[in-house]
Amino acid sequence: MTTDTAPDVTPDAAPDSTADSTRDSTRVAIVTGASRGIGHAVAQHLAADGYAVVLGYAGRADLAEKAVTEITSAGGRAIAVKADVADETAVKTMFDAAEQRFGGIDAVINAAGQMKLSTVADLNLDDLDAMHRTNIRGAFVVAQQAAKRLRTGGSLVLFSTSVMGTKFPTYAGYTASKGAVEAMTLILARELRGRDVTVNAIAPGPTATDMFLDGKDDELIAHLAAQNPLERLGQPEDIARVVAFLAGPEGHWVNGQIVRANGGMV
Repeated sequence: MTTDTAPDVTPDAAPDSTADSTRDSTRVAIVTGASRGIGHAVAQHLAADGYAVVLGYAGRADLAEKAVTEITSAGGRAIAVKADVADETAVKTMFDAAEQRFGGIDAVINAAGQMKLSTVADLNLDDLDAMHRTNIRGAFVVAQQAAKRLRTGGSLVLFSTSVMGTKFPTYAGYTASKGAVEAMTLILARELRGRDVTVNAIAPGPTATDMFLDGKDDELIAHLAAQNPLERLGQPEDIARVVAFLAGPEGHWVNGQIVRANGGMV
């Protein structure tokens, strides 16, 4: 665990004279796992909706910096902060950076995750520990900071998986970690009674990200794509649209729910 509390931050465009005056009216989002995949799509979508975005990333600084450039070049506001979600010091520093740069936090989306596939009999326990460190401890650490810091009207969105319902073989270790996230979601939503803060989880079906596609041949991908009535893989942008709804005022009546965003997969 790192003990360095100085944030590793990629700044947005140089502040202009209106930065402080717009701070109170701008909604601010933290998105973890934002350098690629679903997290990247979420960050881009929220920025296009007018959020100032803090892009949390663990290892791919180049991709995070590219994402910041894409957002700021389009007129948005964004910074990137390096933070292992399971490291409470790094996550606290990321939340500090959001508050210091943009004045507060209105939405937290924890899209960081790991997935290692194997049968129960053959799963390497080091892989199990790594998944659980990121997917359970990481989600808990992010949720803990969100519970303390989200402003009135804010939203926390966590990530589960539709394999909770489909029960595909080789997903036991991964799905076990996401079951913990679902339990956390339902309980935290009730713990925040009176705060006007919502807590929900999205459970995507097969989605065309590097994490999902890794190690799968074309035949398997085609088979998984055909499992839902729309007969295609989800795209990161499909999930980003659901996140944007849950994170924004339009979705604020949805609370303490697991949303299966999977094209109708059972």
